[in-house]
Amino acid sequence: MHMKSLRSGNHSEKSVPNNIPGALRVVSQAGLGLFLTSAGYSHLTVNRLEFQAQVPTWLPLDPDFVVLASGVVEIALGLSLLALWRFRAHVGLLAALFFVAIFPGNINQFVNGIDAFGLNTDMLRGVRLLFQPVLVLWALWSTGALRLVRRG
Repeated sequence: MHMKSLRSGNHSEKSVPNNIPGALRVVSQAGLGLFLTSAGYSHLTVNRLEFQAQVPTWLPLDPDFVVLASGVVEIALGLSLLALWRFRAHVGLLAALFFVAIFPGNINQFVNGIDAFGLNTDMLRGVRLLFQPVLVLWALWSTGALRLVRRG
């Protein structure tokens, strides 16, 4: 991109925005990238057993495999949100779909009263369920992926 287009405000959708809502999206996308990278790291290390407790028993896969695989996916999504700005809408859509895909683990934790991550009451586990749609919206809004969804 040329400096002239930056100064005039005429820039492509792939460039960094020069307005406050656009800047908020950039910061929000970076925050989501850091959140996912950190969560993925914790899947592989310090919270591995906690995450295993959330894996639904009906899932015909080894819980440790599910936790490790989802951790790798989270790290990949997080790093992609931080580095692949050109593809941010597509990465945001993938992140939103990932949050939907892991939602059964949160439902499993609530339905079966599983204590993990300090969620040791039905109310706390219920609040956690309500947070999942927020993650989906965060991924869609911060990356501009809502445009992809609307185009269908």
